[in-house]
Amino acid sequence: MQHHFLPPENSLSQVKVFLGGTCNGSLWRDELIPLLRIDYFNPVTDNWSPEHQLEEQRQRRICKYCLYTITPKMTGVFSIAELVEDSVIQPSKTVLCLLKQDNGEAFSEHQWKSLEATAQLVQKHGARVFYALSDVGLFLNNAQTQLHPR
Repeated sequence: MQHHFLPPENSLSQVKVFLGGTCNGSLWRDELIPLLRIDYFNPVTDNWSPEHQLEEQRQRRICKYCLYTITPKMTGVFSIAELVEDSVIQPSKTVLCLLKQDNGEAFSEHQWKSLEATAQLVQKHGARVFYALSDVGLFLNNAQTQLHPR
């Protein structure tokens, strides 16, 4: 699996996004990546190692944005911890996308209410919150355009 993408030649990318959040077979990254006109780091790997963990931490630091997409396929909760930490430490670069459904799976009403409360918490700190990958793509691509107006 590829971890890094070089944007098309017509893209003058200086904006890079860390694609954190739900793994566990979720295909949200495969849906978002074709929408992006910016560089990205995909932390998903089939060969997890201490070196990969260090590179993931480095990418979280150097990327202009850290995106955390949370879907019902989420089984662990560490992405939520990273999201909240980033919303406090680096709120202007923290982006949350909550997807209520993922390939036939859906959050329960109780889980969704809890996630919406989490979204309000991180938004209060200055993080941006979205509920659709298309909106995330528009936001990130617009951030690129603002760096390089035509």
